[in-house]
Amino acid sequence: MTPREIERRLSRAKLGYGHGTWNAREEAAWLRSRVKDPKRLEALLDRRIRERIPLAYLLNEAWLGERAFYVDERAIVPRSFIAELLRERLRPWLARAPRRALDLCTGSGCLAVLLALTFPGVRVDASDVSGDALQVARRNVENYRLKKRIRLLRSNLFKSLRRRKYDLIVCNPPYVTARSMRRLPKEYRHEPALALAAGKDGLDFVRRLIGSARAHLRPGGMLVCEIGGNRRALERAYPKLEFAWPATSDPGTVFILPRERLPARARREGSRRSGATRGAGSRAGGARGARARARPR
Repeated sequence: MTPREIERRLSRAKLGYGHGTWNAREEAAWLRSRVKDPKRLEALLDRRIRERIPLAYLLNEAWLGERAFYVDERAIVPRSFIAELLRERLRPWLARAPRRALDLCTGSGCLAVLLALTFPGVRVDASDVSGDALQVARRNVENYRLKKRIRLLRSNLFKSLRRRKYDLIVCNPPYVTARSMRRLPKEYRHEPALALAAGKDGLDFVRRLIGSARAHLRPGGMLVCEIGGNRRALERAYPKLEFAWPATSDPGTVFILPRERLPARARREGSRRSGATRGAGSRAGGARGARARARPR
């Protein structure tokens, strides 16, 4: 079966994309390049169309930049604009390489791995509330032979991290609004809802993060967080915070806050009155502003 024939079948099925590809042509090329056996190819194509399973799960493979990661339905498919910033070593915001870093909401462990590869001297804690996701992350950490530098921890936000402090915290948290969750394409229903849903305005987790991150950052440290299409809601919720918005292929989806700009303790400033966000560019759906796609080679 040629890529063109696969593309035609995918196009007729009117599938949802955004888990490594953005259209039928890209997906056909990915599938054909990875699967050579005709019978297996036909079986995978049938499942992709019939069950609306993301191809990344069917192949147990996802890409973030030039790096491949194992993935299955225990963890969200890797896609993050933070990876673009790591390719530039977070310049010019990061003055020096971090010694200790935290990947909060690590999921499959992809950003923790990229942190360790980007900064050879860094020690990384990678935490997630989901024990299932951490099993996937462990496999990726082992695949990249980074067990000595990446520690996996089960934690609800900072609860299990106690008084640990870091030079850098990166976080790609749940940020899909309640309205967007109700409208997700079927493909996204195969991902853990825990990794997507973030309340009425998509800021439930981010509020908790902003209110507690300062206590876990060393002087001069910084928080890097992805929020999808929720910039307007965030800035309305925190009008006194000076967010930096680094350039990515989808501007305004990642913010940076130095430790010194973060509130000293949790405040009620981020109230839900800002629920004006309608999910444009949210973490899920076919919107190109969702999260950075993992490009298949």
